Amino acid sequence: MFSADYEPVEANRRRTARTPIAINAELDGSRRTLCKGADISTGGARIQTYSALNVGAKIWLTLPLIGRVSTTIKWAGDYNAGCQFDDPLSADLVEALIARGGGS
Repeated sequence: MFSADYEPVEANRRRTARTPIAINAELDGSRRTLCKGADISTGGARIQTYSALNVGAKIWLTLPLIGRVSTTIKWAGDYNAGCQFDDPLSADLVEALIARGGGS
């Protein structure tokens, strides 16, 4: 499953707006595990995991429609993490994921 959780943020801290999403994905770090996406943007995603993640860790997310995407963990806590895509996604790909995952 793919997922991310909520991080309280300061106003204007995010570089791109995020849209809620519910999609399954796989997380590859030192081992493969399921996670669930909670929101996504062209620049990153918020995920919910079953494994604790460390800030600064480089991980791969395997996303529906896209495949493997390299990311860096920017914040983590309580099995939720915010990751920044090493190479931003196109707006068209994000829209397709949102359509698939029921974003609003």
